[in-house]
Amino acid sequence: MEYNKYIDHTNLKAFASLEDIVKLCSEANYYKFKSVCVNPAYIETCKELLKGSEVLICTVIGFPLGQNTTDVKKFEVTDAIAKGADEVDVVLNVAEMKNKNYDYILNELTEIVKASDGVLVKLILETCYLTKEEIVKACELATKAGIDYVKTSTGFGTSGATVEDVKLMKESISENMKVKASGGIRTKEDFLKMIEAGASRIGTSNGVSIMEGFNE
Repeated sequence: MEYNKYIDHTNLKAFASLEDIVKLCSEANYYKFKSVCVNPAYIETCKELLKGSEVLICTVIGFPLGQNTTDVKKFEVTDAIAKGADEVDVVLNVAEMKNKNYDYILNELTEIVKASDGVLVKLILETCYLTKEEIVKACELATKAGIDYVKTSTGFGTSGATVEDVKLMKESISENMKVKASGGIRTKEDFLKMIEAGASRIGTSNGVSIMEGFNE
């Protein structure tokens, strides 16, 4: 099993320096991770650093609160793709989930999928703020809109991925969709629990130590 191919090697810190991003890309290249996940300002830097590599470039949209307008999120998506992003992780408007404004959410997600023009889209639910019923509903809306993945967390909420939420999300999406677990996944044991629960991708800033755990 190619565990390295599950990992989106992540640095989304506000203070991530150029040196940090160079290190992130170097590690991703060495371990042949699936992607690096960075803030949009570093897309072009990563594109240059990873030239000739199989490592994809993932970025975040409406991050970390999801409260940007639909038009702004769409612009972020098209801008990110133009700069070289291979995948976009878009934050759900949690407030509109709480408002039960499902038409708004479905429209926003549909518009984002259109704007992505075939580039892989992951929807970050920020599960720590949602009830189980809201998680299921968000997954249903994501399925209707043609989203590729549902993702647990930004890593900036009150808590990250749980096995219970990953299982629930997996059960609540269509067969052709997948789950990304992120937030608080630090060890080989955490990693394996999320895979077993149904995650097809793991977002973590601890990819190197997880791989070292497998090599021990």
